[in-house]
Amino acid sequence: MEPKLSPAVIQTAQAHEGPIETDAVIIGAGPVGLFQVFELGLLEIKAHVIDSLAYPGGQPIELYPDKPIYDIPAIPVCTGKELTDALLKQIEPFGATFHLGQTVTAVQKQDDGRFYVETSKGTRFLTKTIFIAAGVGAFEPRTLKVDGLDKYEGSQLFYRVKNPADFAGKNLVIVGGGDSALDWTLNFTNEGPNKAESVILVHRRDGFKAAPASVAKMKELCDAYEMQFMVGQITAIEEKDGKLTGVKVTGGDGVTRVVPLDTLLVFFGLSPKLGPIADWGLDIERKQLVVDTEKFSTNVPGIFAVGDINTYPGKKKLILSGFHECALAAFGAAPIIFPDKGKIHLQYTTTSPKLHKVLGVETPVFD
Repeated sequence: MEPKLSPAVIQTAQAHEGPIETDAVIIGAGPVGLFQVFELGLLEIKAHVIDSLAYPGGQPIELYPDKPIYDIPAIPVCTGKELTDALLKQIEPFGATFHLGQTVTAVQKQDDGRFYVETSKGTRFLTKTIFIAAGVGAFEPRTLKVDGLDKYEGSQLFYRVKNPADFAGKNLVIVGGGDSALDWTLNFTNEGPNKAESVILVHRRDGFKAAPASVAKMKELCDAYEMQFMVGQITAIEEKDGKLTGVKVTGGDGVTRVVPLDTLLVFFGLSPKLGPIADWGLDIERKQLVVDTEKFSTNVPGIFAVGDINTYPGKKKLILSGFHECALAAFGAAPIIFPDKGKIHLQYTTTSPKLHKVLGVETPVFD
């Protein structure tokens, strides 16, 4: 679900001759990448942000824009979209420039200590620091391996739901046993604007990894003949006149049944891939970047890693942990960006006139 963003919130990069010279490049525009903009901004460091998606928000926007998040400090509950919108509003004073729909393909250390960065669209940078906030890397859906199925991806085969309205009134077969499969099964079965004509859920076994309440609701709907659940695996497809008309489901009893459909939705989860990051000379442990806990630097001075992409003793993959890491990474980067400033002192947004000026707010006067 692509967030609605005004030009005031996001500055899109303009055409530029030669490399863009900057103090900081942030790779990843998820919640942690966006908050890294804020922490750098407080230190008067302007950032350029690169993301492979066409919009900011990262995993929460791509995977669960409408699902509630309960563990953001001081916010009892918010959706992924609400969190993204709030972070974009928070970083608005700092004028970060976004380079969306492109991935970083090259990172090379230069003789002057800066880094040359290039993207898949040919955008080039010379930057003093890099902050990798790429989640667990690029997400790729785990696909359903059935002969002849691939050619229907994007027309009748989908691994993600971006616009639920596209599936309203359709005969759907949904495959999977996790939260995404059950959530969308319930979404398309329940009364509402997105209600499908029919829904059949297929899973290889009768056990699920989804929330028990969702499983219970699904079984209630089956008992009420609102939908069907089949135990089995898709082993083949049926086609006619260049269209996918059905799938063959082989059950645990060895019997293969033909299930007609308009659309096939597959939710086998996402497989994280580091991609080009694996070739940048960084210490990697189980597809994660090893960092220290003083400033969240990688083994390459000037390259920091925050959020789910990093690992260290006691690491917890939580958005709030990533926010903490952003603050220390910004202070760790400041001496590299401002080598002549000396020690960078911590200031508080509550009381600091300097930070109030940076944020564009008035300093309160207390009697």
